[in-house]
Amino acid sequence: MNTAHPETLLTEIEELRKINLDLGGRLIISTLAHLVMPWHIMRDRAQEEKRGSNKIGTTLRGIGPAMSDKISRNGLRVGDMLNKDSFVKKFRLAHEESSAILKALGSKDKISWPQDIIDKYLRYAESLKPYIADTLTIVTKALDNNERIILEGAQGAMLDIDFGTYPYVTSSGCGTAAACQGSGIPPTKIDKVIGVIKAYSTRVGEGPFPTEMDKETAERIREKGKEYGATTGRPRRCGWLDLVSLIEAININGISEIAITKLDVLSSLGKLSVGIFYGSDGEVSYVNDLKGWSAELQDIKQLDELPNAVRNYIKFIERQVHVPIKYISLGPDRKQTIIL
Repeated sequence: MNTAHPETLLTEIEELRKINLDLGGRLIISTLAHLVMPWHIMRDRAQEEKRGSNKIGTTLRGIGPAMSDKISRNGLRVGDMLNKDSFVKKFRLAHEESSAILKALGSKDKISWPQDIIDKYLRYAESLKPYIADTLTIVTKALDNNERIILEGAQGAMLDIDFGTYPYVTSSGCGTAAACQGSGIPPTKIDKVIGVIKAYSTRVGEGPFPTEMDKETAERIREKGKEYGATTGRPRRCGWLDLVSLIEAININGISEIAITKLDVLSSLGKLSVGIFYGSDGEVSYVNDLKGWSAELQDIKQLDELPNAVRNYIKFIERQVHVPIKYISLGPDRKQTIIL
């Protein structure tokens, strides 16, 4: 229930329709989700420009400013679009405030005529209306019926607004607590927390990255692992697995088991490094003598078929974090996952 950009969402819905994927009854948009408005994207760009060399490295999609308006209680929500008179009233207040903010930021962007934006968003509302619903009621009913509910996090734990590498973080919570807050599911109903990790580390944008690889190794991992931002297409920075951050994420989120992905990307690297400790000077202590493997892993179906070096790497991680690895992904296809 964080943010929704109607134009982008409608574009994605249309792309799915072209491949004959019917979203009826499958896609549900919460009335409580906050709308990304044109001025949010303008503010995002203006704020990043104003930061200069201290920029955060945001996606420039307006999400941060939309969340700011949410917290300052001046945001517009998906449900607001369903009542024209109410939407217009709230819109004008938000438009006036955002225009003043843009002017103060020295933004070169100009917000188009308010009525044009109002008309556009009301058209969005008509197109999205079949998907908009009170999701809290739907979720509560599912819980009452003992149905399985899976909540998937969209950001890494270290991008959490509170516990991440602030200020180089996203604009909302990324952990299990935020999952409950955003979905309306009580914490007492969560019975399993799976931590999904890569066999190495990545980061998009600016900010600290203690285990960042050298340029040559990072480029090799980036190309083999297709490490480019899902939203922006920006190349991800690549690094060795950071167990300090992983243990912190486990503690914060109550992770009970781990799914490790992209082990196949580490093939043919020789020896592997893993960050295990941060010194007072910020330097990272590594375990550097973990043997690599040359075999390609995509066609392996059973744990005992994995090279000893891969199994040793998995066991090393388990010993360090004291959480079992239950899922081993060896490629992008669902069938390339070993479930223990």
